Amino acid sequence: MVLWVILLCTLVSSLLGGLYVLGVFRRRRPNEPPLDKGTIPWLGYLLEFRKNCSEFLKRMQRKHGDVFTVLIGGYYFTFVMDPFCFGTIVKESRSKLDFRTNAAQLVMKVFGYKPTEATHSVVHASSTKHLMGDGLTVLTQATMESFRKLLLFSLSSGEKRVWQEENLFHYCYNIVFRAGYLALYGTEPPRGAGSKEKAEEQDRLHSDQLFQEFRKYDRLFPRLAFALLPPKDKREAERLKRHFWNMLSVKKVWQKDNVSGWISDQDQLLAENGVPEYMRDRFMFMLLWASQGNTGPTAFWLLLYLLKHPEALKAVRDEVDKVLRGSRQEVKAGSPPVTVTRDMLNQTPLLDSALEETLRLVAAPMLVRAVLEDTCLRTSSGTEFTLRKGDRVALFPHISVQMNPEIHEEPHKFKYDRFINPDGTRKDFYRNGKKLKFVSMPWGAGVSTCPGRFFAIAEMKLFLFLMLSHFDLELVNEGEEIPAIDIGRWGFGTMQPVRDVRFRYRPRV
Repeated sequence: MVLWVILLCTLVSSLLGGLYVLGVFRRRRPNEPPLDKGTIPWLGYLLEFRKNCSEFLKRMQRKHGDVFTVLIGGYYFTFVMDPFCFGTIVKESRSKLDFRTNAAQLVMKVFGYKPTEATHSVVHASSTKHLMGDGLTVLTQATMESFRKLLLFSLSSGEKRVWQEENLFHYCYNIVFRAGYLALYGTEPPRGAGSKEKAEEQDRLHSDQLFQEFRKYDRLFPRLAFALLPPKDKREAERLKRHFWNMLSVKKVWQKDNVSGWISDQDQLLAENGVPEYMRDRFMFMLLWASQGNTGPTAFWLLLYLLKHPEALKAVRDEVDKVLRGSRQEVKAGSPPVTVTRDMLNQTPLLDSALEETLRLVAAPMLVRAVLEDTCLRTSSGTEFTLRKGDRVALFPHISVQMNPEIHEEPHKFKYDRFINPDGTRKDFYRNGKKLKFVSMPWGAGVSTCPGRFFAIAEMKLFLFLMLSHFDLELVNEGEEIPAIDIGRWGFGTMQPVRDVRFRYRPRV
């Protein structure tokens, strides 16, 4: 009899525990945001969220207001759509709202890297040293050299001004990815290849092969992050992980010349903190995706928007030509390709605005914090909500600010000079008469702001500067519509198009 009672109690406890995990007993407490669990236990709104998170969040906002809690795959997310609350959330102490918890789970899932306590400080210190200030100047020079190898090497061969056709997305992503990879992870030693020319040819070949494999993984990334890959794709993702752990292993990286200080310093610091070599190999893969997973797609959208808006293309190209003249360089027959410096990139307010406008349109990261203790949130209307310990709080700036017509007039239109005044100064933006601090958030905010944003901006501007300097550019079909975005990538940075666009280019002289 006693045995049956014990078994019955165990069964009931297990059942109740399972129901708790499924979210059956969750109830809204006083002062908490509206709660919407959906109809499917545990999953909640996961399928609808993954199908189109932007439309889902708009629907929830219409239903519940600017702050609401929803169940998504076993986690309760409180979405905050009021942009005036963003500063409070991103500045809140880690003891209450911690961005590392969610980030650690993600990088373990998609890169196989398990962050240590030292990881964040290592990345922050190295990025501050090498991706900003004087370190950024050095890295910009290295990236310029990479573009010379990949983009400009054929210009000195005396080729005629013949139009060449390419797929624009593939072209931009390919060139920008490879230039960044070579600048960061180093180049083939001439002594090993036999000559400088052969070493450069090997760099072109190797970087292109790496890009092809990277694109395979890139396509799987969103569904891998949400654990929604079918068995066949999951096996392919694991194969690709192992491939990159091998190709980017610290042993192979240290055999290269011109390895950036950003890469070498981080590996050295992790080793000093006791991180084993196999885990540092995985860290190298994570750095590759973090540094190159969004710059190429953004360069594509920027170039496409310029090609679709002739007045914008002319204004930005005139600015680029003016900067070239100021540096006493000129694109003409028989002259070497131009050399663009970081100082030159700092003289392009129109290009800066066009890039920021592009990011406003196509960058859609989701900023997530783990709620470590009950936290009070006060909205701009004066309402106070309690964020519950154990939940997640999330911001989706693409809807809240970037595409908000109350902040940006005609938000779906590309306006290359949206972010500058006629005198070249930066424009302020307001909502309901109150000035906003956050009007576009492609790089995140607060302590989780992307540490590599200045290098990413320099890399993309350098690519556009060289393309506009050296090539005539046009769409094969001038009337072609701008392609729709792949909604399956919502929340992971820059959106990608559902199809490619044909364009052609030729040397300007």
